[in-house]
This record gives sequence, C-alpha cells and structure tokens, in this order.
Amino acid sequence: MLWLALFFGRFSRLEAPQRLVIKKRSDRGQANLPMINERIRFPKIRAIDADGTQLGIMHPRDALRIAEERNLDLVVVSEDAQPPVCRIMDYGKYKFEQEKRAKEARKKQHTADVKEVKMRYTIGEHDYQVRLRDTIRFLKDGDKVKATIMFRGREIQHANLAKDLLMQLAADSAEIGEVQQEPSVEGRNMIMILSPKRT
Repeated sequence: MLWLALFFGRFSRLEAPQRLVIKKRSDRGQANLPMINERIRFPKIRAIDADGTQLGIMHPRDALRIAEERNLDLVVVSEDAQPPVCRIMDYGKYKFEQEKRAKEARKKQHTADVKEVKMRYTIGEHDYQVRLRDTIRFLKDGDKVKATIMFRGREIQHANLAKDLLMQLAADSAEIGEVQQEPSVEGRNMIMILSPKRT
C-alpha cells in the first residue's frame, strides 16, 4: 500500500504536457496593401488602357503583361464590379494624385472654432499687443474670435470706451479679419465677433 501511495504521489506532481499553439499569421497587414499587379487574384477582369480605351475581359496575367510592356502598373479601380475593373496606369503618379486630393478635401473640411480674447477697457499697451497677436493668429488659422471686455462694478458706465477699444482691435486686425457682430453689451460684458476675411 505504501508503494502505491509513493508511486501515485510522485506522478501526481507531474504536469500535463503543454500543447503547442501555432498562431495563424495575421492577414490584416495584407488587407491594407493596394490591389496592383501580382496581387490581383480575380479569375477575370475588365481591363482599361492608360488612355481610357476598353481592352475587354481577360485574365489578369494577360493585362499585366500589357502593362509591363509599357512600364506601367495594373491597378484595381472598381473591385465590386462584375468582373472587377482594372486600369493600366503609373501607380506612383496615381497614388500621389489621390493623396493630394485627400489633403485638399481635409483642408476644405476645417471647421471654424470660436476663440475668445478677454480684456478690460483699462488694458495697458503691452497687454493689448499680446491680445492683438492672439487675435491675428486665430484669424490666420481660420477661426473666429470673440473679443470680450469685462466690466466690474460701475465700469459699465464707460461702455463707450470699451466699444472704442473693440473697434481699435477690429481696425488693427482688418488685413485678415472683419467684424461679423458689432460690439454689444451682454450682461456684464461687451462682446464683438471677428471672422477671417473671405478670399
């Protein structure tokens, strides 16, 4: 009995052999690659020449041979069509044009933020120049500027001085900005909105 306890006691501590797990190579990196030349795996494609001429339906290998003879690439331009449409072109030039177009589209989509510049009507010259520089920078970035003059206590009686200061700010930034909303009192503040000049 003792030998059974020793035998099973010794082997109970042995670990089960570890299973070898082989991970499949991710195809995620492959999915991002453009479908050009040898990467085109369709059985048949509709080929279009560099000048837009239809070459007809053929095997991708035949279209690739034509492209290689002209030192060009075969590029899938419409994968969902039946059969997929491929065009013979200079892929480097095509990619450059696509990136340029995307960059232009992103530029046009810039949404204007409203940046605020706060000051008092008793502001000193140095502080005023700092606010003016900020205003010009915001306008150059394509953003609107909300210029706010804050009043304390009875300072609101000097609203005319505050308005003069806001109009001075508008005049000093007139090269790149224009008044969208004239100075007006809102609560204990006087506010004016500047927007970038339309080109």
